[in-house]
Amino acid sequence: MTTRNPGAVRMVELDPADAHLWLPAALDVYVTAMNYPRGTAQQRYPLWREHLHRPGWRGVATLSPGPDGPADDHRLVRRDDNPIAPAAEILTGIAYGYPGGTSQWWNQQLRQGLARIGHTREQIATIADDYFELTELHVHPQAQGQGVGQWLLTRLLDGVPAPKVLLSTPEVPGEENRAWRLYRRLGFVDVLRQFTFAGDPRQFAILGRGLPL
Repeated sequence: MTTRNPGAVRMVELDPADAHLWLPAALDVYVTAMNYPRGTAQQRYPLWREHLHRPGWRGVATLSPGPDGPADDHRLVRRDDNPIAPAAEILTGIAYGYPGGTSQWWNQQLRQGLARIGHTREQIATIADDYFELTELHVHPQAQGQGVGQWLLTRLLDGVPAPKVLLSTPEVPGEENRAWRLYRRLGFVDVLRQFTFAGDPRQFAILGRGLPL
C-alpha cells in the first residue's frame, strides 16, 4: 500500500521478501542519520535481515523524488521487478518493529535493567510481557524537520494489536534532539533511564506508551 503526504514524499509498506531492493538504502539512511561510520551498515546488515523473520514484523519507508545526476547510495533505481519504487527515488525514512518476546536479546536486557532498579517480577511482567518494539526509526538529515518521523511512527503503529509500544533511544543532554521531541510530543514516558546495554558503553532511555496512539 502506498500513501502520499501533501508534499512530494511517498510512503510505502515494506515487504521482507523485497528486502534486497530496499534494505541497503534503508541502512544508508540509518548510518547517515546516526552519523555512524559507513562500515556500520555492513555490520548491521545481518541483524536487520534476521529481524525480518520475526513474527509480526512490519515496516514502512518514505521515498522522495531523486535528483538528477549520479545515483546516491540510498537511491532506489527503477527496475521492472521493483515493486517498491516505480521510478528512481530516494529513500528518506525507515521505521520497523515487531512484537517483543522473552527469547529476544532486547527483551532480556530490559528485564535485567528493570530488576536492577528494584522492580518486582510482577511489575517486570506488566512491562515486558506484551508489547510492540519500535526497533528502528530513522530519517535522512535532508528530510528532517518536515514531519516525516511522526508520519512514519504513526503509520507503523496503526493497527498494532499489542497494548503498548516500547523503544530505546540514546540519552542526550536535556532531551534536546528531534527524536526526543517527537517521542515526548506523542506521549512516550520513561520506563528505564540511563540504561547501558551489554556491549555498548552509551546510556539509553527506554520509553513507552499505550496503544493505539
